[in-house]
Amino acid sequence: MTALGDNGPTLIIGGGIAGAYLAALLGSRGEPVTVFDSRPDPRKASDAEGRSINLAIAERGLAALRQLDGVVDTIEQLVVPMRGRIVHDDHVSGLQPYGNLPSEVLWSVDRTALTNVLLDAAEATGKVEIRFGQRCRNIDFDLNLVSLSDAGHGDQWYQVPFGTVLGADGVGSIVRSEILELNGGSIRKEMLDHRYVELEIPAGPDGSFQMEPNGLHIWPHNDFMLIALPNPTGDFTATLFLAAAADGPSFAALESAAEISSFFEENFADFAAMVPDHVEQFIDAPLGRLGTIRTRGWSFEDQAVLVGDSAHGIVPFHGQGMNLALESASALNAFLLQHADDLATAFAAFEADRSDDADAIADMALENYVEMRDKVNDPDYLLKRQLSLLLGERLPDYFRPRYNMVMFSAIPYADAFARGDQQADLLAQLVAGCDTIDDVDLGAADQAVLALGPLPTTP
Repeated sequence: MTALGDNGPTLIIGGGIAGAYLAALLGSRGEPVTVFDSRPDPRKASDAEGRSINLAIAERGLAALRQLDGVVDTIEQLVVPMRGRIVHDDHVSGLQPYGNLPSEVLWSVDRTALTNVLLDAAEATGKVEIRFGQRCRNIDFDLNLVSLSDAGHGDQWYQVPFGTVLGADGVGSIVRSEILELNGGSIRKEMLDHRYVELEIPAGPDGSFQMEPNGLHIWPHNDFMLIALPNPTGDFTATLFLAAAADGPSFAALESAAEISSFFEENFADFAAMVPDHVEQFIDAPLGRLGTIRTRGWSFEDQAVLVGDSAHGIVPFHGQGMNLALESASALNAFLLQHADDLATAFAAFEADRSDDADAIADMALENYVEMRDKVNDPDYLLKRQLSLLLGERLPDYFRPRYNMVMFSAIPYADAFARGDQQADLLAQLVAGCDTIDDVDLGAADQAVLALGPLPTTP
């Protein structure tokens, strides 16, 4: 039976959102923690490394963040609320609200800004030390030693002892590799043939927004799309998702400035007009990869466990990667409290509790990519969505759109996934042969919804 600190120091490898948040949780309850991160301190670095796609904080993320005193109040100063989708097609749609309730709002926040708040919160506990520029190289579980290299000293290797290692070092996790080598677990990487680049829509005169700020903007084009999320400074962070190589539009086909300009003028003319240097931005932007990581065997005995993207990496199309990571880190902390003297049991219970949910949101994120790029302007989709919101208003204890269960509740992802499939089948039956919401038999719809039984409950 082992508790944190019994066999040596508690180390967190990775100081991104999951690692910083978990460090703050542990530090706030008096656990000494040292965090090692390979990057420079983002609070000091002029150009933080890594992905910078804007994040959408949903209710799951907020629920986790509320466990840290004052953090939500601080973050509120850094976000822009998004109340729905705005589709750019032949014309710009009005705001398509996410739901019926005022609380059904997402918060757009810069990844680095959120990370900085969590790093500050961790250090403010007085129990957390964070060492930047320190890359984990390998772990010796027999001798309880982690080997690291120090970027500030020519990448010189050194070793530190540990009692427990918490692996929050992302999709390329070294901790995961070391754990799986010993525990017989497995990893499955499912890479998309689509890639992404990030672009900026600048603020207008006097820092004004060039578009409606309180919505997620989408330019859907069946096999590719552009999205844009607002920033408090009046600009938008836009991301183009496009096939790496294909017979149609692809990154491989955009080799010259002329080809890039023609592509944007043809597919995103209003975006191109707002971003005079979009060709230059496109050429200079690094090309990002997209994929899903599913791991079995998140821990090794009572010595190490994975959390966040190290255990479950998902594509960004449901805006849930960060929310999933925060919810999982919160769950890990809860199991560590529940089994305070038995780390091995806590780790095993954590994976058993979270693995199905991680798989479910991974699948839903992939499905949402198809929805966002192909269906948001489809009449059949819009009719089903209209009926879905109406049924949610008429029978709130029995029907809620799957998107809203995922984004605006704490219903387990796996339960939301299963119930969403049931509701999707029902909606298809109810709108069959209907052109407008007035054609739907609402009485029959109510009876069919009631037959499904009450919605899944939150833990």
